[in-house]
Amino acid sequence: MGGQVNSPGNAALTLSAERLRKMDEQGIDMEALSINPTWYSADRELAAKVIKIQNEGLAKLCAAQPDRFVAFATVALQHPDLAAQQLEDGIKRLGLRGGSIGASVNGEELSAPRFDPFWAKAEELGALLFMHPQGAPELQKRLKGNGMLTNVIGNPLDTTIALSRMIFDGTLDKFPRLKICGAHGGGYLPAYADRFDHGCLTFPESCSKTMPKKRATEYLKQLYFDSLIFTPEALRHLIAECGVSQVMMGTDYPYPWTTTSVDHILNTPNLSDADRRAILGDNAAKLLRITS
Repeated sequence: MGGQVNSPGNAALTLSAERLRKMDEQGIDMEALSINPTWYSADRELAAKVIKIQNEGLAKLCAAQPDRFVAFATVALQHPDLAAQQLEDGIKRLGLRGGSIGASVNGEELSAPRFDPFWAKAEELGALLFMHPQGAPELQKRLKGNGMLTNVIGNPLDTTIALSRMIFDGTLDKFPRLKICGAHGGGYLPAYADRFDHGCLTFPESCSKTMPKKRATEYLKQLYFDSLIFTPEALRHLIAECGVSQVMMGTDYPYPWTTTSVDHILNTPNLSDADRRAILGDNAAKLLRITS
């Protein structure tokens, strides 16, 4: 999965010959582009205009380099019916390959029933949705200070909360064919999923409203995750929890978290060649309808 786009002052965001050179240096044939949402507070008319420009621009960029880039449609998720239209238009008219979403909408959980029309449309289209976090703004005071904890802790936590609520509030039961890829290895969810399994068993009254149909760990097999988790042991554990078929290479480019996404997968022990091919490209190619 390719990187995010949300900082016009970052020259690396330009799809120039330099970007292609860096992709070649890192052994990356193709990137999937997405734009990190900053428009969730926009009214309907403005959001429609902004996203029309974004999606048509992404389609144009991909058309100019069809062997190097595909893209996710951006959507105004604060207006779920409009977001459904934008996703369908992006895929059917513009040739985009899925949708990009944040992990919440102005503090509202994605499991809220009003978002159901969007999930229904994504499921109908068979579209992969790439979820990139926006941090945990309610924790900004505690996370402020050394270590960039607003990102290092806040971003994975944001994804963890979003996916967990979609499990425990019943969204993934209502839409079992929904395809969501959680950035950064899905946050903390795969690393601590066994505790989620025991929550409803230990405190059944806390799950009385919407008891999930399956154990929380079983939902990991229907979610997808990128591989931006840095160490061979972290990747080994993610695969053990979720399965090779659910993991795709992530870069977060152009942000400098890593320049060794390919090497990370190649150098993780005990993966078969088929496993490595799946994570490096085959899984994403299938989900994003990329043909060689």
